[in-house]
Amino acid sequence: MSRILLVSNRLPVTVKVEHGEVLVTRSPGGLATGMKGPHERSGGLWLGYPGDIARLAPDQRTALEARLEELRYVPLHLSSGEVSRYYEGFSNGVLWPLFHYLLDRIPLGDRDWESYRRVNERFAELVAAHYREGDVVWVHDYQLMLVPGMLRKKIPNARIGFFLHIPFPSAEVFRILPWRAQILEGLLGADLVGFHTLSYMRHFASALLLVLGFEADVDRIYTEGREVRLGAFPMGIDAAALSTLAGSAEVEAEAQAIRQPGQHILLGIDRLDYTKGIPRRLLAIERLLEREPSLRGKLRLVQVTVPSRTNVEAYQGFRSQVDELVGRINGAYATVHSVPIHSMYRSFNERQLASLYRAADVMIVTPLRDGMNLVAKEFVASRTDEDGVLVLSELAGAASELGDALVVNPYDIGEVAAAIKRALVMPEAERRTRMQNLRRRVLQNDVHGWARSFLETLEEQNESMSAGGLAATKPAALETLTAELRAAPSLTVLLDYDGTLVQFARSPEDAAPDRELRNLLTALARRRDTQVFVVSGRTRDVLERWFGDLPIGLAAEHGFWTRDVPGQEWRARKDIPSDWSAKFLPLLRQLVARTPGAILEEKSASLTFHYRMADPAFGALRAKELRLHFGSLLKNAPVEILPGDKIVEIRAMGAGPGALVSSLLEAAPETRLVALGDDLVDEEMFAALPPPHIAVHVGPRPSRAPYRLSEPTAARAFLKALADG
Repeated sequence: MSRILLVSNRLPVTVKVEHGEVLVTRSPGGLATGMKGPHERSGGLWLGYPGDIARLAPDQRTALEARLEELRYVPLHLSSGEVSRYYEGFSNGVLWPLFHYLLDRIPLGDRDWESYRRVNERFAELVAAHYREGDVVWVHDYQLMLVPGMLRKKIPNARIGFFLHIPFPSAEVFRILPWRAQILEGLLGADLVGFHTLSYMRHFASALLLVLGFEADVDRIYTEGREVRLGAFPMGIDAAALSTLAGSAEVEAEAQAIRQPGQHILLGIDRLDYTKGIPRRLLAIERLLEREPSLRGKLRLVQVTVPSRTNVEAYQGFRSQVDELVGRINGAYATVHSVPIHSMYRSFNERQLASLYRAADVMIVTPLRDGMNLVAKEFVASRTDEDGVLVLSELAGAASELGDALVVNPYDIGEVAAAIKRALVMPEAERRTRMQNLRRRVLQNDVHGWARSFLETLEEQNESMSAGGLAATKPAALETLTAELRAAPSLTVLLDYDGTLVQFARSPEDAAPDRELRNLLTALARRRDTQVFVVSGRTRDVLERWFGDLPIGLAAEHGFWTRDVPGQEWRARKDIPSDWSAKFLPLLRQLVARTPGAILEEKSASLTFHYRMADPAFGALRAKELRLHFGSLLKNAPVEILPGDKIVEIRAMGAGPGALVSSLLEAAPETRLVALGDDLVDEEMFAALPPPHIAVHVGPRPSRAPYRLSEPTAARAFLKALADG
């Protein structure tokens, strides 16, 4: 098993001093529980902030460092200013409300971004300093979204995973963030980016399309010569351990002591956070008591609010708001013998929480937005009696798994009140059936399975990139290939243009060759017994304008038109009818006219729909429509439909570059061919190359080519090495 480097904002420990001695205790959180096994089994390290230790004496700090090293924890010490700006200011003051759709809570200033960036850089430097070849790096959560990209620059071949524990917002909301591109580029440094739900994953893919122009291939993104995989991994809890605890005699006795004859106990357990929907939950209780007088004196909400982020100003005001609501409702509906809301502002240990879960008739989990919400799963795991009802917000990630809960819109106070009433009067048989189904899911999909699933997927991703040829060919193998091609008595080099020799441009006309490329092609063509062909989907006019004066051959429209030397007449293929597109060209023109920013490139044997300048999402939708609609319309016609990078090409059957390869081999059977390309059309060229001729793929997409270069810059370097020989 590879050693795992876990990276999170906080180390999973609590540091305190008792009687002059430094004590380090492990935190009981979900992440700490899930990561404990992989951390211990792999002999890995956990890197993060250990908390404020500024008040420790030098000998106490030394003792702390020794204890953390013993636990294989690597601390990153942050100053109070860094905590204030990076953590409280940007992470929790900007990213947290934005990702939870509470835009009115985002501050107006932008002073904390630079601190966020610098602290992420410090985390990346710390990981790089402890990294060993073969390690797996797993970065966690929104405080460290720049770390994968920074680490990728420091350790290009590292295996990096990232998991986001909060929701990823819709692309329209995410685009509000001024640093949206930097955040996305940081996340794309990972090999695997994980989310709790498919909807968060889709939001992320949409943001990539709208902000960076990267179009996801289902659950994969290709960028900078790499494949980045996206996945949904719903996080669980240590369900078996909690179920055992909740079934103990001690917990059962405590639960019985909490219950009171003739009273329904409702339970809410939340951190003090404005995303948890506590005020609306209280208003729903008020609405229920207002509409159902018979429940007055018979209903008690036990609301446990755990202190959280006490230094953040927004949270201090929020507590006052909650306290005022509790006081108002209790003042209106309390009786001599009971109050409807029993509010507690403090932390509880695991046994006390289990007792509350067992005592409750109804658990109310109604966040306004939540990445997963493990409290809902803890309640279910604790109900060894297979009774109780869960009222769950549809805007919590857990709702995608826990369909047997009463799922509500937390913004609809009336609906929440009605769901609570329904839970209170639900027949026992229905309660038990629902709880049995919920428990089955929670017990099967626990936190250990979540961690295992993510790490296995990350391992598969890296294996597929290596075994499947998605990784760039190693330098030593390229040097051997270059030497072999230099030694060939006769050499023919076939070069695709867009995506192979130059990066893709927004407009086809913006990709004209630079002087460096023209000089490179000239130098390559002047090698002894070497012929160079640029094989492009572009028209004769464009290729003649760009390369007509160079001593190279040109093949326009993927080989439909060819000419071997400058000044020679262009030759056309004779087997393509001139009216091949007449039946559907008007429809295609209509589609382009209805897609602002799209253009149609009309050529002799092909038609290309370009949507790079269209709205990214609308252009991608139109391209999909074109492939589906025209694919059905032209099912029996002698044409092919090929998707590409922000293009869809419709061409006459057999108009690809395969025929060009055959003609070159027939004319000069002794020559050695090497072909470079990046897309599906070039795969046809590769397929037509029999051994010992060579195919070289440029980019990260799957290919039959045995050699691979990461991007056009690497392709140029390869050709320069060949020319210099």
